[in-house]
Amino acid sequence: MISSKKIINILGTKFHYVTRSEAATFIVKCLQERKKASVFTPNPEIVMEAYHDTRLQAILNNSEMVVPDGIGVVIASKILGQPLPERVAGYDLVQEVFRQIEHKEIKVYFLGAGQGVAELAKRKMEEKYTNLKIVGVHNGYFDNDEDIIKLINAAKPDFLLVGLGAPKQEYWIESNRDQLHASVLMGVGGSFDGMSGKVKRAPDFFIKLGLEWFYRLISQPTRAKRMLRLPVFLFKVIIEGKKYL
Repeated sequence: MISSKKIINILGTKFHYVTRSEAATFIVKCLQERKKASVFTPNPEIVMEAYHDTRLQAILNNSEMVVPDGIGVVIASKILGQPLPERVAGYDLVQEVFRQIEHKEIKVYFLGAGQGVAELAKRKMEEKYTNLKIVGVHNGYFDNDEDIIKLINAAKPDFLLVGLGAPKQEYWIESNRDQLHASVLMGVGGSFDGMSGKVKRAPDFFIKLGLEWFYRLISQPTRAKRMLRLPVFLFKVIIEGKKYL
């Protein structure tokens, strides 16, 4: 855990006060030094899930790094008078780590997403980072944890990306962390869909303005119901947030 860094508590979930660059540097340091670390990137939905789920909240708070994947979390920190430095989207954080480890002897494994998505994500990332060492992939559909752990460990990855969706990926990482030989285990949600090109990311204009959520809404109207959770989250922060500081 980054014990020297300030912690911002939002409705019981503790976020590390780090920039994306600092978060990536921490992950790479753990990879190089073979230090075990779990990394999670909650958005407002996950914070609300953790608010009602003590097990999930404990997993997040006991991990080595938690960063805000969602502009709503950053807005909440400002409401509480303890602003986080920036949004640290899981996808962008992974890309920054890839840039830093591309020429190092650090191996990566992709676990999650639908049939063929992780394979395509691997191919796209190897095209983008020509010296990146992705040593294996597996989709998110498996019944036996023991078998999948053996498969992953046989590939000897250092950096395991788990894209099973939240909170399933958080539960899975916590349950299997000690059996997995990889140093850094990171929950990446739907990042493999983005890496593969299956889901298009918002243009830079939207991302820089903190409006990636709005782009997703207009490009995927079916997300409207999920988006309605953001004002509920912010209202909860206004009403109850101070008692967690």
